[in-house]
Amino acid sequence: MKPYTNIAELIEQLQADIQELTNTVSVLKREPASVNEEIILKYIDTASTGKTKDFVRALGVQSERGLFSSGDVSKLIRNGADDIAPELLAIAQKVVQMKKHGGSKR
Repeated sequence: MKPYTNIAELIEQLQADIQELTNTVSVLKREPASVNEEIILKYIDTASTGKTKDFVRALGVQSERGLFSSGDVSKLIRNGADDIAPELLAIAQKVVQMKKHGGSKR
């Protein structure tokens, strides 16, 4: 929780948090519009590039270099793609940051 100086400010912050969480939930509930969005959703679900890579390989999707790798998952999260909603990509990037700063806590 962020520091606040009075109850009104705290209420304002909490309402902003609720709105942000509501938006995040609505983004995660949407059906994927592309294979890349499916990949991003799987990463968000597992928080693991390795498990996501296995999922993508099971779908039969290949990268430019052949078999899809964990590095390809990382690159997709880092660079995005035209067919990935920016809001969904931002959530995946937050998961990456959470993993870096807090281990596997989600």
